[in-house]
Amino acid sequence: MSHQLSARKVEKTDWPLPGSQALASRFDRRAGAFVLMAVAGVFVLACILALESELALAGTLVAAGGLWWWGLRAGIIAEAGAFSDRRPWAARMVVAGAATVLLIAFHGEHYALLMISTVLLFAAACAGINIQTGLAGLANFAGAAFFACGGYTLAVLAKSTALPHFLAILAGGVAAAAIGAVLLLPVLRTRGYYSALVTIAFGILCSSFLQVNEQLGGAQGLQVPPLTILGWDMGSGFEVAGREVSFYFAYGLLALAVFLLSSLVAHAIEWSAIGVNLDATRSDELVGSTFGINPQRWKITAFLLGNVLIGIAGAVYAGLTSFVSPAGATFEQSLLLISIVILGGIGNSWGSLIAAVLVILLPEKLHSLQEYRVLIFSVFVVAVLLFRPKGLVPRRMRDFSVMKERS
Repeated sequence: MSHQLSARKVEKTDWPLPGSQALASRFDRRAGAFVLMAVAGVFVLACILALESELALAGTLVAAGGLWWWGLRAGIIAEAGAFSDRRPWAARMVVAGAATVLLIAFHGEHYALLMISTVLLFAAACAGINIQTGLAGLANFAGAAFFACGGYTLAVLAKSTALPHFLAILAGGVAAAAIGAVLLLPVLRTRGYYSALVTIAFGILCSSFLQVNEQLGGAQGLQVPPLTILGWDMGSGFEVAGREVSFYFAYGLLALAVFLLSSLVAHAIEWSAIGVNLDATRSDELVGSTFGINPQRWKITAFLLGNVLIGIAGAVYAGLTSFVSPAGATFEQSLLLISIVILGGIGNSWGSLIAAVLVILLPEKLHSLQEYRVLIFSVFVVAVLLFRPKGLVPRRMRDFSVMKERS
């Protein structure tokens, strides 16, 4: 009798329940979809960087578009997004591994590594704008101004003080947030188009101030010395197994770390109590206030946190290019950041990464087409907005069933 009971007990505990089997199968499917999308994205990006022929590049883009359409129809992109929401750390580890492989593949190519780093840093800055616009509903058309503030802060501190460059990069984010605090009063007193006009005016004012300020280099800008992070001189290359590695490789790793941390911060804010309050503030301030939510408080929080991420990305970008100038704070540069956010999907950091590749890298590769380059890019933007008005990767709204699956 006891033998039968023990056998039944082993049979009951050793074999998983049908519900857990379905949950494990669903998790494996979502993880596989995310890995597949990461591998496909790295392969397409490698082809874009390596190809020189416009015809081959056009064929790659058509194939990538067909792959994207198939992913949407098959539900692979949706499954990958669900995995990213439920396992943010695992998703970023996958992206980190895929991006590292891409950096190693182009370890000796200065131009390719420079473009990869630029895409990652602009996507990191857009993660900050997504906190402001996608979560809190604040229209920030002065993103480039705060981006340049981080760069100028790094340039001044690196040239005039002995502060470690790592802390100078963080100071760039703090400076961008402090300058943004000055803008909070007019932003909080206006709404909609008027709030956007305030940020536009601030961006133009900031660019004009940098042009006439001789202490900050005036229109010529400032040189930024090579960064030294944790004792590593990032301004010089090195050799591994007799092969020369570009000094941009180190900047590529730093840019990757900045993007992953920025996207992780944005994800943590979105799926926390702060994100709930920001969503309520964006949806309806009056209704939110009846439930005890202070809209002004959460707008301030979103604006300052977003500017910190923008300023840090701008500081690293200044170290990457070894130069910072008023040209980086113009309204056109702010529109570039906003276009990345809109094309990728407002509130989605992964969408911003994909859109950054299209907005930054493709015009550089199509440079030989001269005047047709802008026309082709404009047609592409119009097509995306026409067929995907919410962006390439729309933000997945909060789903409380996640807690049920985890339990």
